[in-house]
Amino acid sequence: MIEILFAASFLLLCAFAAIRDLNTLTIPNWLNGWIAFLFLPMSVVVLPGWDVFGLHLLVGLIAFAIAVLLFSLNVFGGGDAKMIPAVALWIGPSGMLSFVVFMAIAGGILTILIVFLRGILRQPATPGFAYETMTKGAGVPYGVAIAIGAIVAASQSLILSPTLSQMGLLG
Repeated sequence: MIEILFAASFLLLCAFAAIRDLNTLTIPNWLNGWIAFLFLPMSVVVLPGWDVFGLHLLVGLIAFAIAVLLFSLNVFGGGDAKMIPAVALWIGPSGMLSFVVFMAIAGGILTILIVFLRGILRQPATPGFAYETMTKGAGVPYGVAIAIGAIVAASQSLILSPTLSQMGLLG
């Protein structure tokens, strides 16, 4: 039963990060910290052994190294570079390819959409929740793409798929 609370928290925190990023173009450290931290008690409850925990941890560390590199090249913002490895802990090796592919597709679509909308919307006409995002020259809220990738790949995660099935979210 507790694993349902942890899995729901992960999904809700990802959704909240996406909304927060869309609104302010920032993902706070505390939010990424909670996503990463909640992996620990969930792994104790769900994962079958230390070897699987180690694989999830390894994937998170590799994602962290790649995200730091992309941050240093100004591809991602700092919040995005912290959210990716936090999510990677949960997704693990079994869902990582799906996570990266769907994150990239969502990020590409999001970027095209935002660039298009920035070209046609006047700043005062921009909805308040997306005012920062629609400012010309501002970044793209990639937390939205990360959250979409996480939600899609959750069904392939060794730590999330059993709980999602139990919740009736998987067929």
